[in-house]
Amino acid sequence: MPDTRIGISGWTYRPWRGVFYPPGLRQADELAWASRRLRSIEVNGSFYALQKPDSYRAWSAATPEDFLLSVKGPRFITHMKKLADVRVPLANFLASGPLALGPKLGPVLWQLPPTLGFDAARLEAFLRLLPRTTTEAAVLSQEHDARLEGRAWTTTDAERPLRHAVEVRHASFLDPGFVRLARDQDVAVVVADTAGRWPMIDENTSGLAYARLHGESELYVSGYDDVSLERWAQRARRWAEDGRDVVVYLDNDVKVRAPFDAMALAERLGVSPPPPDGGPAPRA
Repeated sequence: MPDTRIGISGWTYRPWRGVFYPPGLRQADELAWASRRLRSIEVNGSFYALQKPDSYRAWSAATPEDFLLSVKGPRFITHMKKLADVRVPLANFLASGPLALGPKLGPVLWQLPPTLGFDAARLEAFLRLLPRTTTEAAVLSQEHDARLEGRAWTTTDAERPLRHAVEVRHASFLDPGFVRLARDQDVAVVVADTAGRWPMIDENTSGLAYARLHGESELYVSGYDDVSLERWAQRARRWAEDGRDVVVYLDNDVKVRAPFDAMALAERLGVSPPPPDGGPAPRA
């Protein structure tokens, strides 16, 4: 049966303390708190810098058994190298610790910059480079450069599928050729709600539906009212009816809307986690 998970993009935000997180909660315990109120979270720190295997192991240990951590690919690959000549940077990313998550490793998100237009040949070459199993990822990770010596994680505890999602931010991707390419490569096209700033593409291109809700009327700020949440719930139901696994991440974090909107959406879809041991989930 398709699996539907609703979560948040990142979890370490100062304004959330005392609002979503209870007063006095240690920062080190925030992931454990959030992961018992949602069923998936995006790791965002991996976008800005390579993390360490010990961090991934700690995140795995802090979260429940039935939990997924999606991992955001490095901006060095997407924004600086713009997907070109990235075999070694990709190996470095894979060796930095995602495989240490074991069965909790979710999809890998590749967010492209607004300045990068659709170049079919460049994108296809990049997508073909991406490993599609944890075993393939482990093999490629061994091509890491000297910076990862002594701190690389290049093994997997089991062979599992490794799925990828691409979020685009340039109007040239509104091209049927992009959708065909994503479908041919079995890569999810992220359905991104960006307050109308960047394209929203809702197409079935793989067995995964991946959505990121950055804010309906104001990017990263505005919340989602009941009408909007029901509209997204209907979309998620449709994706699941197509036989796809579904992940939806709320990224409207500035006004502490993301965790509350995520919990409300999960409740509408009937996919909330069991009540946490520490008491009921906080309310907005």
